[in-house]
Parts: sequence; C-alpha cells; structure tokens
Amino acid sequence: MRTAQPLTMRARALLTALALMAFQIAALASPAYACGCGAMVPPAGTDLTVYDETSAVRWDGRSEQIVMSLSVSGDVRDAAWIMPVPHRASVGLGDPGLFSRLSEVTAPVERTRHHFWPGADDWPFDGGNGDGASAGAPAPGGPVQVVGREHLGPFDVARLTATDPDALADWLDENGFQLPGRLDTALRPYVDKGWEYVAIRLAPADGDSVLGGALDPLHLTFASDRLVYPMRLSKLARTEQHLRLYVLAAHRMEPRSTIGGDTPEVTYAGRIPAKPGGPLFEFAGGERYLTALTQDFPQPSRIYDDHELRRTASDATHRTVVWDDELLTAGGVPVWLLTVPLPLLLTAAAVLRFRRHSRRPVPPPPPVHAPPPLG
Repeated sequence: MRTAQPLTMRARALLTALALMAFQIAALASPAYACGCGAMVPPAGTDLTVYDETSAVRWDGRSEQIVMSLSVSGDVRDAAWIMPVPHRASVGLGDPGLFSRLSEVTAPVERTRHHFWPGADDWPFDGGNGDGASAGAPAPGGPVQVVGREHLGPFDVARLTATDPDALADWLDENGFQLPGRLDTALRPYVDKGWEYVAIRLAPADGDSVLGGALDPLHLTFASDRLVYPMRLSKLARTEQHLRLYVLAAHRMEPRSTIGGDTPEVTYAGRIPAKPGGPLFEFAGGERYLTALTQDFPQPSRIYDDHELRRTASDATHRTVVWDDELLTAGGVPVWLLTVPLPLLLTAAAVLRFRRHSRRPVPPPPPVHAPPPLG
C-alpha cells in the first residue's frame, strides 16, 4: 500500500497561489448590487457590473439637479435601479456631452520640472536607449402611490411615494423592478423621512441585446434646501465602489463627513466661465463654482448616510498637476556632463602652469668679487 507523500514547499506554494487566484476570480464575478447613487440589481442568476459612474450636481440653494452617467457590463437584458430623493422629482434624459466638457475643464495640468543628476530612466542608467518612462412628504392614499411613469429612451421610469418600506418593495417586485430582499430595510430611513423615489428599469433598445457600455444619462430635478447626494443604498454593494462627483454651486463645496468611505479627494476647484452655449453652460445656468471630487468605498457595508455637502471656509482654487520629470540639458547635452569635467580641467591647467613655471631657466647669480687687499 502506498503512503501519501508530504507536499513539498514548491507544491504548497503552487496550491496557495491557485487558491488565491480562484478567490480573486470569484470576487470579480460577483455583481455590484449598488452603485454610488442608488441600488442597481440584475435578475437572479445573472451578472451585471457598474464599472464607471459619474454624476454632476447643480444646487442653487432651493433646487437641485443631478445628471448621472453609468457604464455597465454583464449578461443581462434588463436590470432595475432605484434612487431616493428628498422631494418630488422630474426626470428626463441628460446630455452625454456634459461629462465630456466637465472632463476637459477639470483635466490635470501638465508641467515639466528638471533634475540635474541622471536618474534610473536617464543615460547612462537607462540601458542606452535614452527613453524615460511616462510618467417630502408622501401623497395621501395607500402605502405606495405612483405620481408619474414614463419611458425615456431605454428606461422605464416610475416616480413613487411610500409610507411602508415593505409595501414599496412589494410594489417594485410586482411591477418588474426586481430588487434584493435587504432593500426594504435599507429603504426604512428614507420612508421615515418622507422621501420619494425614482425607480428605473433599464433595457436596451433592441430587446435581444444585453446591457452594456455607457447608458444614456438621466437628469433628475427636485426641490432641496440643502445639497444632498443619496448614497445610503450603496451599502448593499458587494464590491468596492468609486464615486466621481462634479458639484456646481455658488461656492466651493465639501462633504460634511466621509460617510464610511475613504477621505474624499478634491481634483479641481474653481469658477467656470459664463460662456454661452454648450451642455456645461446649459446645465450650470451661468457662472458657477465647480468642485470636482472623487471618493473610494473599499467596504460599502460601512456606508451609513447620504452625502451632504457644505460651503468650504474659502473659495480657494485647486488644479491637479501632473509633473513630467526631465533631465536638465543644454543644446541637447546633459548639463551634468558639462560641469563634472570642469574641476578636472582646472586641475590640469594648474599642473601645466606649475610645470611651465618650473622649466624656466634660472639666471646665475652675479659674480662675487673679492675685495682688494688692505694696504
């Protein structure tokens, strides 16, 4: 009878690597059940991932507008998504060009800085190729009221009020908005505050196709005396969430807290010109202060509230700078090559001067005459 041989160190390392790889593949295959602006859920047994989400928010102290752009991938023909709003919202399609313009305005500035001594990417340490690396209150009636329903492009949009989270979840399920069972608990804080909801069923124009790529942006408008960006439902997400948010207001704005994520990073802050024409001008409604923020949520389950933004202490401007490091040259020649030999040249000149001086003939001393004898 053969006895099992103990695993070698190499075999153990291989098994460990395979186990880690399987774990990572399983994690990547898990769908994201929420995005930064609401719950996104595919039908059971399918996969849908929101791989990019960008939102632009405009607030004038009385009303708020949100334009959302989502890019998805997966194997589903339809999916559901819900977003709570503090007051009744009107919903329309947004202009895709808005985000292109915002990206242009907030793009990092490229600047060059020089260094004297050669680095790892400079000659002679780069292997000789010389190339461096590039661096409201609910409406009266039953527990769920439909205040509006319309079709916008690929979206089936229902605007709802609810006084009971269980009834809201049931209505959504009965009307084709398949959402997870945990959602009724997640919706409770919004129901208690009398918020309303925008429920959206996503489907491609071609019924035989699957959802994929960038979806048409949605444009929501609602009354609000504070600048709020709904985030609480994102705690249902199974994967890390990334939020990119453009805020247009009278002043520079900042989140009041991290709401369970990493510290938000400001990538741009400054006034945009009141230049007539274009999607950004149309959305901003004139001159506004633009604040661009990004934030990561490595553990979405820690999200405990919505983002509320406030005015910062000052309207200081900010622009992200991308530095391009280059070796200092003169006429295409590294300056360090021109300066390092200089001490050697000075030393050689001193030696030559000394040698030249040492070779000069030395005149003989004048003759010495003996004094005449004393008489």
